[in-house]
Amino acid sequence: MSFETENISILDQFKEIMESGNTEQIHEFLDEQNISDVAGLINEFPDYENQIISNLSVHRAVSTFKILDFPAQKRIIQELSPSKTAELLNALPADDRTSFLEDLPSEVVKELIKTLDPEERKITLSLLGYEEGSVGRLMTPDYIAVQKDWTVREVIRHIRKVGKDSETIDVVYVVDDKGIFIDDIRIREIILADPDKKIEEVIDNRYIALHVNDDQEAANQAFKMNHRVALPVLDNNNILLGIVTIDDILWVANEEFTEDIQKIGGTEALDEPYLETPFFKLIRKRVGWLIILFLSEMLTATAMAYYNDELGKVLILTNFLPLIMSSGGNSGSQASTLIIQAMALGEVTLLDWWRVMRREILSGFVLGSILGAIGFFRIFVWHLLMQHGIFKDIYGPYWWLVALTVSFSLVGVVLWGTLSGSMLPIILKKLGADPASSSAPFVATLVDVTGLIIYFNVALFFMRGILL
Repeated sequence: MSFETENISILDQFKEIMESGNTEQIHEFLDEQNISDVAGLINEFPDYENQIISNLSVHRAVSTFKILDFPAQKRIIQELSPSKTAELLNALPADDRTSFLEDLPSEVVKELIKTLDPEERKITLSLLGYEEGSVGRLMTPDYIAVQKDWTVREVIRHIRKVGKDSETIDVVYVVDDKGIFIDDIRIREIILADPDKKIEEVIDNRYIALHVNDDQEAANQAFKMNHRVALPVLDNNNILLGIVTIDDILWVANEEFTEDIQKIGGTEALDEPYLETPFFKLIRKRVGWLIILFLSEMLTATAMAYYNDELGKVLILTNFLPLIMSSGGNSGSQASTLIIQAMALGEVTLLDWWRVMRREILSGFVLGSILGAIGFFRIFVWHLLMQHGIFKDIYGPYWWLVALTVSFSLVGVVLWGTLSGSMLPIILKKLGADPASSSAPFVATLVDVTGLIIYFNVALFFMRGILL
């Protein structure tokens, strides 16, 4: 159910209160709403977004700001007063602040960083120093660290003292006096332990950690495989630099998924929501792939020109060109999409290339045989109907040669399509490129050209000396 349907009374009430201009009423109304509902109001009434954020407490403003789309965040920062902007940015968790700043122009970032408190400025500059797409950009320094010689009682007292400023208290991190990471402990284990027991007696030294320069996709896999709500981030010397929480990983996974879907569709990934993307930027994102695909399709015309003589002798072959080309393209697109998804989920690695190839060769042969049998049956039935005068005879006495050509061509083209579609993502990954770039349109274009060559050579094989 949509936000409008669920909250129609809230929308009407909000609009009425905003039009009244009563600041106290606005503040009171917003405090009664869930954070998600406040974000929904901003999306429904962008003209009021500045007033909404300004009338929220800092804590609620931060919670709302974090879940908004980047364009809305950008507009709010542009419209807020300098003092409110500084207050909001300083209160944002370091990882969320870094994620927002890294998408802004450098000159804007410089100005906004000046509004930060010295300590927050130091943390933000540190995070922005890590490579884009790395775990370092995601981590937050707001975590609870304890010493291994502390008692459980001391740890609980420490959590009560500093826990409110931590990103999460679900996990506590054990370090030595030099900041070197030792282990992590779930809060459940601390609560259930004897208060006089030392932390070194509770830890088991079985931990999962991320490196600060790891790719964010690697972090996504680590969370998925280990069912953690937070993971520590270490440097080369095993110093604990920060933590990454599951909410950050969920945002990364969503962005990666959106980017891959757009690339599979044959366009560059959009940096902003579709409706927020400037028109000419949208054209620029799409035209590159279209030009590449258009030039690739010109090879199809070249291939057809090479077989002009054969086409002139057996014009009936042209009737099946769309069928042959689309079948190969569809099978290739299927295989490409399946492998890209499997690689994104960690189900297929580069080492699995031979298993994938064997599987797709068999799949392509079976799928092609099924389509080939249907193609043969279609021509056979059509010929029988023509024999009874129901349809005009278009195949002639050698209808069975046309049927065999179409049937065997479908087997070859579908087999080649599945093989190409499955291997291209793996090859691109091996070369260090993004597997999603082997998009369905690209695979379809490749199979179109090679499919024509397969089709006409099969025709030559069956018809040479008879029709050709």
